Amino acid sequence: MADLTTTCAGITSPNPFWLASAPPTNSGLQVQRGFEAGWGGAVWKTLGTPIQNVSSRFGGHSIRGVKGAGFSNIELITDRSLEVNLREIRETKRLFPKHPIIVSLMVETEAEWRDIIKQSIDAGADGLELNFGCPHGMCERGMGSAVGQEPKINERITGWAVSNSTVPVLVKLTPNVSNIVPHGVAAKRGGAHGVSLINTIQSIIGVDIDRFVPEPRVGGAGTNGGYCGSAVKPIALHMVAQLARTTEFGLPISGIGGISNWRDAVEFILLGSSSVQVCTEVMLRGYPVVEDMIHGLSHYMDDHGFATVAEMVGKAVPNFREWGELDLNYETVAKIDASKCIGCQLCVAACHDGAHQCIHPVADTRVPRVDEAECVGCNLCQIVCPVPDCITMEPVENGFARASWNDFSERGTAIRPKKGVHG
Repeated sequence: MADLTTTCAGITSPNPFWLASAPPTNSGLQVQRGFEAGWGGAVWKTLGTPIQNVSSRFGGHSIRGVKGAGFSNIELITDRSLEVNLREIRETKRLFPKHPIIVSLMVETEAEWRDIIKQSIDAGADGLELNFGCPHGMCERGMGSAVGQEPKINERITGWAVSNSTVPVLVKLTPNVSNIVPHGVAAKRGGAHGVSLINTIQSIIGVDIDRFVPEPRVGGAGTNGGYCGSAVKPIALHMVAQLARTTEFGLPISGIGGISNWRDAVEFILLGSSSVQVCTEVMLRGYPVVEDMIHGLSHYMDDHGFATVAEMVGKAVPNFREWGELDLNYETVAKIDASKCIGCQLCVAACHDGAHQCIHPVADTRVPRVDEAECVGCNLCQIVCPVPDCITMEPVENGFARASWNDFSERGTAIRPKKGVHG
């Protein structure tokens, strides 16, 4: 059996699955129930000067009937007193000494950072997460993403926190930037032991088309919120991988953003995350979702010969390349398995209207025909096909040596003049 024990930024947990700082970690009883369900660690909902939230505060984006495929919130940090939160942290740590509690923090002045850090550590915090990512409400007060979008401020406040902490410090980065790398490097310069990303994406989840008000609606008005859930996973993976492949960064990463099952978690780990944090899936399905995540990850590791999570971290990073490094002479074509085809013709419609007009219906049969001489291997037919493994993309030997755009630009290496007939 694989060992799921994980160390991220010096914080060790029974498995890599952490509850993210969010409504599921709002109280001691919630975190305790999460640990009982199997979560390896928890990032406590952000502490600071308690606020008053609005109602309503959540919004969901449905995609073809899947409710909550995208999710948005305009909730802020804790609305409970610091005294109550600290008492519950202390009690939860007493009950679950082997499960790390990372306390998320957001305050303004250096003195406030010093005081709340000391109080959090005294209460039993195993680590701290600096919330530099909240894209609404707190940023208007000079905190959250207002800090995360300015590398110099990020570095300075991180330095304040690290100098006053005796436990590891993670910096939670905002995705609301054009390039995540300068912000991760700024956290490193400030002395951070690791980073967590992504926080939520600034967004409007939708509009009430009868009342003419952005959702979620607060009386007769709405505002931008933080977008999360399964739909943001591709953005999160990209930003995690960007940092993981940056030589000057080199810090541990706790990956966040759209993780809803064990496969998602594996993808984050392979792209450089040594722990993963989950919020939206717990809000939609409850704490027990971690059971399938644990079992799935364990079986995956056994099947692929990984004895520890550490052996997996970053395995896919070397294969993340810039476009100019890709092999322009690599070629695939679509193959349709006639025994699996149900004759829905979705691939025909997609190819004719959205791709390269190389899949055609055939009279008196349900199975379309692929004109391989015209197929460019774009993958669209495979994406729209509703039957698993009915359409596959098969490599073709075309007689051309590997050549990238960079090769062509630098050395004039031959690239096929026209995509089409093979060989």
